[in-house]
Amino acid sequence: MDYIREFDIRLEKEMYYAGETVYGVVILDTSENFKLRAVRVVLRGRAHLEWKVVVSGDQQSISDDQYFIDERSTIWGKEKADGSIPVLPRGYHQFPFHFLLPESCLPCSFESKIGTVRYYIKATVDIPYASPPQGMKYFTIIGPHIDCMEEQYLKPLSRRRKRISCCLCCKKGPLSLSVQLDRSAYVSGESLRLKADIHNRSAEEVRLRLRLVQYVEYTIHRGVLGANKEVQHVVLEYRGDPVQPGRRSKFDSSQSLVLPALPTTLVGVCRMINVYYALHVSLLLESEAEDLTMEFPVTIATVPFRIPNSPNQPVVYYEPACEHVEGGRYVGPEFQLGQVYDGGPTTCEADVVLYRPVYVCVSSLRSHLKTGNNFAANCAKLTQQNSKDRSTLLAATASKVIASNSPVTKAAVSAAANAASSASGQHSTASQDS
Repeated sequence: MDYIREFDIRLEKEMYYAGETVYGVVILDTSENFKLRAVRVVLRGRAHLEWKVVVSGDQQSISDDQYFIDERSTIWGKEKADGSIPVLPRGYHQFPFHFLLPESCLPCSFESKIGTVRYYIKATVDIPYASPPQGMKYFTIIGPHIDCMEEQYLKPLSRRRKRISCCLCCKKGPLSLSVQLDRSAYVSGESLRLKADIHNRSAEEVRLRLRLVQYVEYTIHRGVLGANKEVQHVVLEYRGDPVQPGRRSKFDSSQSLVLPALPTTLVGVCRMINVYYALHVSLLLESEAEDLTMEFPVTIATVPFRIPNSPNQPVVYYEPACEHVEGGRYVGPEFQLGQVYDGGPTTCEADVVLYRPVYVCVSSLRSHLKTGNNFAANCAKLTQQNSKDRSTLLAATASKVIASNSPVTKAAVSAAANAASSASGQHSTASQDS
């Protein structure tokens, strides 16, 4: 379509909560008049799982899908053909659209090699007797709504384990561990507030060991039994100082256990993907064996803890998940804007990532606390600045990319150029989603 100079989708912002309205425009810049039936947009939210299994010696792919949103709208032209085809005059056109997100609990955006939860706008330009140009714009859903201030999460969790003396011929003697977690829900960036009391009356030194583990369960509901996978990653690990025989030691986590950016807890929201976390506390013996092991459920929330009647409220911002957990380890190839080899010297510059889901974080430093309750205004400023930074990077990379026959590369280059010229810093990507 040589007469289409620009085709882009731009949204008001990059992340949304359930119940909000998604506002955007479809940009169409043409060099001549042409017949156009309609411009249509689709809002879609979909979870997708796919992996390979061996059945009777043959390797096969199994997959499953779940749709959360599927809304459609015709923003220019006619919904149904009646014989006449309108003409779109040449020039720069903006076709506004909006969709109201459901108030129901929506799972957060999520990316892994096995499964994804993606939300996107798809625009189609219906041109008679021609393949309709299509564009896609991905955005992040922040969800589900989990508030750290809910009563069920504010209750302290306590555990106590004790080991009685084994016998006189071995090193094992009386050993006790008491642990208290002040609450069970946290937002990324907050510190796990944990206290431990270790009483070591054995004949060997011990250390306190803390491990926060992420568990992700994938379930494909196909056939009689279906198929499932479970993946787990250690989010963070801490080993305390040695506690010598006959000594007693107390531990207060204070600021030492700051949570990195993590996907929100997903339990019972999506039938195919469950994400949950557990804090494992134990005593590590000299032989590296664990003793007196206990486990605490930890919920990763979307609304941070607030001190009642305090003028200082946490600063909320959004960040991709850390790269050593599920949801942060993988970037789909359709979202990577790489450099095409042109026979010249290569560089080690990293690929530009066109889209990654982000999650709620708060600052763990007191100097970053903001007086007042204006979370939305603060988040808007951060989002705008991040968009400007990304646009600058995309524009710089686009100038280095050589045109290719790959549809992903062409769409990525177009997205980079459009992002640089957009005041909001938005960009579009092409994908295999339909």
